Amino acid sequence: MYINLDLFARAEYLTLFKTRFSLRRWAYVLFFTLLYAVMWFIVALGRALDHVFFPGFKRQPVREPVFIVAPPRSGTTLTQKLLSLDEERFVYNALYQTIFPAVSFQRCFDALVWCDRKLGQPFGRIVCWAEKKWFGGWDDMHKMRFNEPEEDDGFFVYTFVTEAIFLLFLHVDELWEAGFQDALSPDKRRKVMEFYRSCLQRRLYASGPDKTILTKATQSSGAVESLLEAFPDGKFITIVRHPYESVPSHVSVFWPVWQAHSPELKKDGPVSKAYARLAVQWFKHLFEFRRKVNPKQYYCIDYRDLTRNPFATLEKLYEHFGWTMSDRFREKLAAATQQQRGFSSKHEYTLEEFGLSKDWIQAELSEMLEHYALPR
Repeated sequence: MYINLDLFARAEYLTLFKTRFSLRRWAYVLFFTLLYAVMWFIVALGRALDHVFFPGFKRQPVREPVFIVAPPRSGTTLTQKLLSLDEERFVYNALYQTIFPAVSFQRCFDALVWCDRKLGQPFGRIVCWAEKKWFGGWDDMHKMRFNEPEEDDGFFVYTFVTEAIFLLFLHVDELWEAGFQDALSPDKRRKVMEFYRSCLQRRLYASGPDKTILTKATQSSGAVESLLEAFPDGKFITIVRHPYESVPSHVSVFWPVWQAHSPELKKDGPVSKAYARLAVQWFKHLFEFRRKVNPKQYYCIDYRDLTRNPFATLEKLYEHFGWTMSDRFREKLAAATQQQRGFSSKHEYTLEEFGLSKDWIQAELSEMLEHYALPR
């Protein structure tokens, strides 16, 4: 099981020894390090058992995987949840499956669910309570539940090549490759993708060997070239939302965690600005990527269309890729989009709160803004 030890050691060193001392931050970092080590070895053990009890996963093909990739706060969650309703075509990753990416664990959880149903679901009620307790506060930003479709960032946490580390390790520029995988050396890119492929193989083998894997990973905005190299037949769905809206919203998701372990940080300080620069580079990278991928494998959704009429937007996407909507999927999609019309997020932030400006966005992304006719 791969881990980028160089990034891991650098992150620990910079945070513990090259940042102004804070007992609270040290406690957070040391607790994370212990938990990370424990989880890494548990998952490594489960994946080792796969080779003994489920060796067939190694022969599981990953045909024409579908990657939903866009900067955070761009509608990727909505797109994934709507597409995942097409259960005749797709199999997706739920949150618990990204935390425990091994067939052995999947079979154990399947057995637990079966037993729980026979007993009247007492464990299920406890899990439901825990979900609301742990994740409920995020519902306006990003609703999370263990058994609902979730992005694949959980897989990448075990490699330490993930922008999620910036929740705790604040040296964005010095740890740039964590959030921008395509900046890694070819050898390290290959190792990360080999690990990722093995995760997708296990998921298909366990639940849908003849289906298409549907994945979402916002952090892959900096890894699309690596994905195309590893999965040359992959299909890429991206979404363009105005960066005036998505960039501050992106930064705001991390802000409460930064405040918890580093309350001395200023909202419009250098950490917020460095993280915003990463978001802007993702926009640029995806904009350039459209020229490098076969148009038949690439589809760009306008966020305004997605929120205005998600059903029609997905119809156009299916037409582009030559997919057929079954009657069952159409019914479920119609019901889900009707429900979506009544949803209004209360999560609102501005560029100015984080020391950013529209002028800066325009200077950085002028070509993209013009190409997609985004107002200035």
